[in-house]
Amino acid sequence: MAEAKKKIVLSDEEGFYKILQDVCRDSRFCESKKYIQHGNISVYTHSIAVAYYSCWLAEHYNIKVKKKELIRGALLHDYFLYDWHKNKEEGRHLHGFTHPATALRNALEDFDLTLIEQDIIKRHMFPLIPVPPKYREGVLVSIADKICSIYETTHRKLNWSFYLLKWS
Repeated sequence: MAEAKKKIVLSDEEGFYKILQDVCRDSRFCESKKYIQHGNISVYTHSIAVAYYSCWLAEHYNIKVKKKELIRGALLHDYFLYDWHKNKEEGRHLHGFTHPATALRNALEDFDLTLIEQDIIKRHMFPLIPVPPKYREGVLVSIADKICSIYETTHRKLNWSFYLLKWS
């Protein structure tokens, strides 16, 4: 018999979704549903997955973090708000290198960001961008981003215990 996959669940699901709801309400975050990130996954879904897995990593490995800043930074790490697959003529063929600055600029237009949140957005592409995150929250988001990106680009299904239907 096949072994059942272990579900990934946060200790404070309600708190996670409250922060997500606040970000959706107070910004252009829902616009990211229009843009594909990897495979057939939207930037919106990818960003929620990165935030969720970042929190799970912190909980699972007992890493002390500022949870609200971790979640907000992760949700906004790819807040670039354009289709990077179609805009190569605008210099976006270097998207991997340039999108953190665009995401940070957009996030600063919509939010008052803490230094931790700014660092998460600015440095999540480490090691492609050779400056590492300053804070453990940024390290977790960078790791979760790589995990989610690999799953998305290889068309594997993430273990979505927090199904996104109500947010799609």
